[in-house]
Amino acid sequence: VQLQASGGGLVQAGDSLRLSCTASGRTLSNNAMGWFRQPSGKEREFVAVISWNGGRTVYADSVKGRFTISRDNAKNTVTLEMNSLKPEDTADYYCAAARHAAGGSEPNDYTYWGQGTQVTVSS
Repeated sequence: VQLQASGGGLVQAGDSLRLSCTASGRTLSNNAMGWFRQPSGKEREFVAVISWNGGRTVYADSVKGRFTISRDNAKNTVTLEMNSLKPEDTADYYCAAARHAAGGSEPNDYTYWGQGTQVTVSS
């Protein structure tokens, strides 16, 4: 399975970005999908997760109300819509496929990882 993340870039505070992650190799419609981020010099942190059918989403407190995760199982994609971006959102963002249908907030809950896409928010 390969996960390809895209959509990162350099934006100003208050702007929006949409990150996309497309899976290839096999369908991941039975797996929860998540987004994590890793600021430079810091540990990877949980951002959001969506269950296999999109019925359940969980967000980190730091992004709640600003970020929205969604998925399209027909296209094998998961999207992270990021609004009202802040400088502290600057990080490499990673999509990941969970071991199970519900997912979790720990990196160990995930089996497959995409390469990072860089998001930089200037003040």
